[in-house]
Amino acid sequence: MQTPIYQIDAFTNKLFGGNPAAVMPLERWLPDTVLQSIAEENNLSETAFLVPTPDREDSDFHIRWFTPESEVPLCGHATLAAAWVVFNKQAWPHDIVRLQSKSGPLSVSRRPDDSLELDFPNLAYEPCATPELIKAAMPEAPNEAFFVPNDTNYMIVMASEAEVLAAAPDLQLLTQLGNQGLIVTARGGQCDFVSRYFAPGVGIDEDPVTGSIHSVLTPYWAEKLDKRSLTAMQLSKRGGRLHCELRGDRVAISGHAAFFMEGSVKLPLD
Repeated sequence: MQTPIYQIDAFTNKLFGGNPAAVMPLERWLPDTVLQSIAEENNLSETAFLVPTPDREDSDFHIRWFTPESEVPLCGHATLAAAWVVFNKQAWPHDIVRLQSKSGPLSVSRRPDDSLELDFPNLAYEPCATPELIKAAMPEAPNEAFFVPNDTNYMIVMASEAEVLAAAPDLQLLTQLGNQGLIVTARGGQCDFVSRYFAPGVGIDEDPVTGSIHSVLTPYWAEKLDKRSLTAMQLSKRGGRLHCELRGDRVAISGHAAFFMEGSVKLPLD
């Protein structure tokens, strides 16, 4: 069984920037154990799997995302990469692709500047005391944090972009958060806000660019800065740029993508 596979750099307009994601269009779902093994073999922060949904009027594909260690409920950069594959490798005739997912309906649209726009949910956040585990892993963390219940993340807000850039949490300690990640953010110097994201408990020490966390970063900074349209940068080594817009209970997250490679995977039939 030969199955196509693609690798796309998301949230960048140049190769070797942004966040690489693997994309595998499938005709039907394979067993979860096989999907997880493929993601582990790829060893990228996420692998996106797509299956067509011709029997549904409200979606075109069902999408799922796997890190090397587990399935996740929402992923931005791999969704953008998957849509790039649909638009550019599958001769998709429309300017929008509709997706069903564990986080509800999503869509991706082609924009006139060749960027892709994700339509994602607006994720609520709750103030809380910074967990002792996070304080131990990152002593400079503030005493107040925010919990994102629908994306199992904690978010801490630093005083400056420089503090976000300098953050060096103890990843071994953060592993104890399990499937919960840590968003570190601050107001930006040359953009509206910056961030970094650590999720070693699911096999991602630091994610290069994380589209999904902007579903909570956007409403947070939209309120703080009193503006709905925002520019953002993720300050990882590879780095990435995003444009975000708060639209009621939805968040639009857009960026470019760069094609890296394509091939095929030989899978067992049983």
